[in-house]
Amino acid sequence: MLRSCFPSVMLLIALALLSAGTTADYRQDPEARAMVDRLVAEDGLERNQLMDWLGQARRQEQVLSLIRRPAEKTLTWGEYRSIFLTERRTRLGHRFLNQHEQAFARAEDVYGVPRAIVAAIIGVETRYGDVMGSIRVLDALATLAFDYPPRSDFFRGQLAEYFRLVHEQDFEVTEPTGSYAGAMGYGQFIPGSYRHYARDFDGDGVVDLMGSPVDAIGSVAHYMARHDWQPGQPVAVPVDEATPSPALLTEGLKPRLTLADYRRAGIDDGTPLASDTPARLLALTVGDQTRYWLTFPNFYAITRYNHSHLYAMAVLALSRTLETDEGKG
Repeated sequence: MLRSCFPSVMLLIALALLSAGTTADYRQDPEARAMVDRLVAEDGLERNQLMDWLGQARRQEQVLSLIRRPAEKTLTWGEYRSIFLTERRTRLGHRFLNQHEQAFARAEDVYGVPRAIVAAIIGVETRYGDVMGSIRVLDALATLAFDYPPRSDFFRGQLAEYFRLVHEQDFEVTEPTGSYAGAMGYGQFIPGSYRHYARDFDGDGVVDLMGSPVDAIGSVAHYMARHDWQPGQPVAVPVDEATPSPALLTEGLKPRLTLADYRRAGIDDGTPLASDTPARLLALTVGDQTRYWLTFPNFYAITRYNHSHLYAMAVLALSRTLETDEGKG
């Protein structure tokens, strides 16, 4: 009887190990050791401490699975919109705006970013703190740094930033949890953004994006301001265009044409913006219908937060809902 149960027991153990993360001693990886050498030489961090942190990292198969199929690359606008523009998210957004009204007003005054845009970013990222991610940041970054060659250089840089952040903030290295890409807190900042753009907006002497919504509000506004948000300028407008020339639908997120180009092609943006304003025409599909939008530098600024035009449209749409029904909650 004991003999026949043995394979089942071993299978259960194997499944448990897989779900928890498999052991991968990243301390033996040449790239990991080179990263440690740089942190010791350039930042003065302790080699033994860094090696101990690396030794606690676990390879996560779910991280590799998720990064290979991000929603931004597989969904239409209609499908993407249905995820982020829900009654519940809008209701929570109104409540969040009301609860932190003074912080939003101060962030708007200091950084020039509308409160609805800041609130929408936090809403799209984590549903106002409801879903901040359950994967250990250490595991996510180590897995992507050493087991995901397409972007290993980027994630090795973020793992190094994470170790700097742990040292500066005195985190327990295995404690912070977040997304499959190592983003954390209300606004889902990756470690490099945390170190460079996060702000102690509640004045308690600690920059805490996981526990302080006020710090998150100020930090998101600061990030947007540092990425060229233009106060008082529009984000995007819908336009009537049945069959635009392919040349008007440019590749890449950064605008490569100007409003003059689109106006000469007969596209009416209906804005007072100067003709030399950078712009990009987007085609967005909902069901079997395609609609066109002209986007401006502030739209591009939102894509600097998350490199997806669907993400930026979700932020814009949610922000407009929050503005339209301001004060609800």
